Amino acid sequence: MAFSSTFAFSVKRCKPELVVPAKPTPREIKKLSDIDDQEGLRFQVPIVFFYKNNPSMKGINPVEVIREGLAKTLIYYYPFAGRIMEGNNRKLMVDCNGEGVLFVEADAYIRLEQLGDNILPPCPFMEEFLHDVPGSGWIIGCPLLLIQVTRFICGGFALGIRFNHTMADACGMTQFLNAISELEKGASAPSILPVWQREQYFNARSPPRITCIHHEYEQRPQSTYFMDSDKLIRIAVFFTSKDIQALYNHLSSLGNFRRCSRFDLIVACLWKCRTNALNPSDPDETVRLSIFTNVRGKTGLNIPTGYYGNAFVYPAAVSTVRILCTAPLSYAVQLIQNAKAQMSEEYIKSVADLMVIKKRPKYATGCNFFVSNITRIGFENVDLGWGNAVYGGVASATSDMSFCTNFKNSMGEYGVVVPICLPPLAVEKFKYELEKMTCEPLCRM
Repeated sequence: MAFSSTFAFSVKRCKPELVVPAKPTPREIKKLSDIDDQEGLRFQVPIVFFYKNNPSMKGINPVEVIREGLAKTLIYYYPFAGRIMEGNNRKLMVDCNGEGVLFVEADAYIRLEQLGDNILPPCPFMEEFLHDVPGSGWIIGCPLLLIQVTRFICGGFALGIRFNHTMADACGMTQFLNAISELEKGASAPSILPVWQREQYFNARSPPRITCIHHEYEQRPQSTYFMDSDKLIRIAVFFTSKDIQALYNHLSSLGNFRRCSRFDLIVACLWKCRTNALNPSDPDETVRLSIFTNVRGKTGLNIPTGYYGNAFVYPAAVSTVRILCTAPLSYAVQLIQNAKAQMSEEYIKSVADLMVIKKRPKYATGCNFFVSNITRIGFENVDLGWGNAVYGGVASATSDMSFCTNFKNSMGEYGVVVPICLPPLAVEKFKYELEKMTCEPLCRM
């Protein structure tokens, strides 16, 4: 997907302010779960929403509406108005002190339509729509949310949010945003009340015991290729229904591949193309693909509706470079399906126990590619009064993490967009491999 980011525009921001709960809230200390406070989640996640002008909202300022709804929502989600602190053994907890979240009011002197497909990740203008307030990007002792509302001259606006991942996952943030929507429209309380209960559902057992294999946390020797994050090229891949059908045509008519999900298929394709493009010098090197897997609704866990903490794990598919790059697409699909099939109550408890036994390690780095499916999260359906978002989702990929989200491009085509980061020398090779996967003639079933 090509982006046109040659034009420039100015954004005028007001001084950042702190928005506090609209009413007094409990002053207490709340511990995060052993899934929440792992090293791999101690970072800030940028998400962004773009809304068109809605004639029925003429004369209504989205900044005031969202700021008021946020203050009301923080009555219920008051831990977000607190600050993270670290205790013994690196245990994270929230000091619910009501200090508030950072809020920035801004104006961009362009029309939303001028951005075109540049609203997609990796949006080249994210620094304009999500201001980096000094000190707000830390984990300990800083605001847990940074929100910027940027008005366009056409009447539309952008909502940029950066949240501390130890506090919530994508499902939790969607729940939080929907609560803002309901309260700003006059509801007396959110339709789904927030549930904390972190210790009950995702803490280690006593005594902790690792009972499953967790390839996603196995640190291995330095990879034969190096991803310098300062020199990566950020691109986006847009899979149309035609592209996805072409991928399905690579699969054998035998076996269970007719039940292969769209996500599994896309991720299998990206894993193969990315590995080929990076071209590790050792064909027998082990590569991994970690799939973010939501465990809400998993049998045995009984996670209540309203739980907004991190409720996912990321089991890894494992292969050598040689086999992954030369085997049919069905091989990668099967590895992904096998990895996801590991999901069980015991697996999740084993992850929590691993965090305590190994002192909250980071996920394995080097030859590990992470992909999250947020097509079912509903970010684009967050309606703040101006209708659904033109785009709603994570703002950018990282050197080892990508995600899938829904989008309708400027041509009116519905599909799945996936941002990805690659070294400069790998970009053309990646595009070549991807074109082979999506443009080959249909195979006969």
